[in-house]
Amino acid sequence: MVELAADPEQARRTLGALWRIRLFEEAVDELFARGLMHGTMHLSIGQEASAVGGCFALRADDMITSTHRGHGHCIAKGADLTRMMAELLAKETGYCSGRGGSMHIADVATGNLGANGIVAGGIPIAVGAALTQRLRGTDRVVLAYFGDGATNEGAFHEALNLAAIWQLPVVFCCENNQYGMSMAATSATRVARLADRAPAYGIPGSTVDGNDVQAVHDAVAAAVARARAGEGPTLVEALTYRWKGHSKSDKNLYRSRQEVDDWRAKDPVARFERAVLDAGTLGQSDVDGVRAEARQAIRTAVRDAQSAPEADPAGLLDAVYAAPESAGGAP
Repeated sequence: MVELAADPEQARRTLGALWRIRLFEEAVDELFARGLMHGTMHLSIGQEASAVGGCFALRADDMITSTHRGHGHCIAKGADLTRMMAELLAKETGYCSGRGGSMHIADVATGNLGANGIVAGGIPIAVGAALTQRLRGTDRVVLAYFGDGATNEGAFHEALNLAAIWQLPVVFCCENNQYGMSMAATSATRVARLADRAPAYGIPGSTVDGNDVQAVHDAVAAAVARARAGEGPTLVEALTYRWKGHSKSDKNLYRSRQEVDDWRAKDPVARFERAVLDAGTLGQSDVDGVRAEARQAIRTAVRDAQSAPEADPAGLLDAVYAAPESAGGAP
């Protein structure tokens, strides 16, 4: 396994990704509060380790499917920050020309098959992509991200069953952030760990500390190796926590301030900083430099995205495959 904190170059890369995710989301949170970003968004502040650990266990040509809380996955898979920010600001230069926004951003060039506003919607897409790789004879693997709430959707069960019986090269990563919207995961299922559902499909499952980027990386890397070797899927449950509400409209009244504070003390970004400092891989000035570089990258992305041209409403139906007859499409 790759030790993320052992090599200076790898440590910088990992820490840089963690900080870019954190600062990107803090920036869009501020833009939304200032009325410069519209619609809604689902922030993953506090969950950065699962995105980085999982995506860093993949090859560049492997693929992922994401969720409505998917900014971190997109960044960890190598997305351009300016194009991401432009997409959220409904700019023509965004990844989806400003039409997908926060919940449907995709970057096929880096293997990100897209975020998804439907809970569990990305899971069967990942299985379909894995089947495609099998039929094409490649050794590429697909990593499907989803939340704890998705494990109670029919799509989850059907997709895992199909992937298992066909031994498809897919890894299922459940980011258990403790709440499906406002319902605690412990109230939504009787199993002690969501990974305990894996044996029902005849596949291995494991539960890891989702705030430990190395632990997530190791679990996903083992699952990826298994999938690449033709041994089928694995279910990985990463225990983590979202610091913010479910979405921008969530007043967060269903959990205590003490609970939030306890989880904030487990900050995955600060945890990895301590790991590289304790290992002597990077010094404090190096860590500060990585953070500063990430901050500047986000500032540049915001500036450039804000100055980009607005999405043109005239092209709204350009990528629509079917439309009402009155709009000029097929009946």
